[in-house]
Amino acid sequence: MLLNVCCQPPVNPRRRTHVRFDLSNMAADPTPAVVSGQWLADAIQNKLVGPKLRILDGSWYLPKTKRDTREEFNQKHIPGASFFNIDECCDKSSPYDHMLPTPSDFSRYVSDLGIGNDTHVVVYDTSDFGSYTAPRLWWTFRVFGHSSVSVLDGGFKNWVADGHPVTSDYTKPEKTDFQASLNQSWVKSYEDVLQNIKTKQVQVVDARSGGRFRGTDPEPREDILPGHFPETINIPFTSFLDSSGKHHSPENLTKLFQESGVDLEKPLWASCGSGVTACHVILAAHRLGYSGVGLYDGSWGEFFKRAPPEFIVSEGEGKKE
Repeated sequence: MLLNVCCQPPVNPRRRTHVRFDLSNMAADPTPAVVSGQWLADAIQNKLVGPKLRILDGSWYLPKTKRDTREEFNQKHIPGASFFNIDECCDKSSPYDHMLPTPSDFSRYVSDLGIGNDTHVVVYDTSDFGSYTAPRLWWTFRVFGHSSVSVLDGGFKNWVADGHPVTSDYTKPEKTDFQASLNQSWVKSYEDVLQNIKTKQVQVVDARSGGRFRGTDPEPREDILPGHFPETINIPFTSFLDSSGKHHSPENLTKLFQESGVDLEKPLWASCGSGVTACHVILAAHRLGYSGVGLYDGSWGEFFKRAPPEFIVSEGEGKKE
C-alpha cells in the first residue's frame, strides 16, 4: 500500500522531486527523514507496525524538570511504540551526559526493541516544542549505519492535537539481531573542535538559545556557565520548527541557513549543550541533500569544562583560570 508523506526525502535544494513512500519497497525509495502523523496513523491502521516498522518514543528532559519520561510513556503513547532512553543507551564511562554508546551496546539495545537492519524506525518525543530529542535518536540510528529512520513531524504534541489514538497498552517486541556499523567521521571530538578553532576550516552551528550562546542566560547544568567557542554560528533549534512544532519546509530551511550565514556547500558541524538539539541542524541539512554534517557529541557541556578561558566567548561571567 502506498502512503503519502508530509515531506520529501533528502534532496538538493536546486532539484526537488515528488516521491511516494512504500513500506514494501524500501530499496527502491529512500526513507523520508520526516513523516506526517497521518502517514503513521495509516500505517498503524493497516497493521504495518511490526518487524518492518517500529515506533520509538525517545523523550528526554533535563533533570531539573523532574519529568519521568518512562512513566509518561507507560501512561500514554502512540500505539505500537516502545520507549528509548538515551540515558540508558549511552557511554556510561563518559563523564558527560548521554554520549554515543558503542556499536555493540547500541546493537544489543535496539535488538531488544525488535529492531533489525531492515526495520523502518519512526521516532518521536513528547515535548511541547513538537520536536526536541527525536532528531538525536534519528541521528543515532544513522550514525550507526541505519538509514531507514524517520522523525514524526510535530511529535506527540501534534499527534494528540490531530485526534490520533494513544494507549497505555504495551507488548514487548520480539527480540531481533541488529548489527551496528559506526560512521566515525560523523562524530567530532573536543580535539577536533579545538583544532578547527585554529584552522577555521569548518563552519560550526550551535543550536542552543541565543541567551545561552551569548552568555547572558544561565545554562541548565549548574556547573557550566553560558557562552560559546570562537567561530560559531548560532541557530537555535526552535528556528527549524514552525509555530505548531512541525519541521519547516525545505524552502524555509534553505532561507534560514542562508540568512544565518551558513554555506551548505562547505563543511559543517553542529553543537549544542549535550549533543541533543544540535541534531536539528543535521536533520535540516540532510533534508536539503547534505548528509555529511558532523556532530560534536560532547558539545558545550564538555567544551566549557575542558577548554582554557581564552577559548570561552561570553558576554557574561566567562570562565576563570
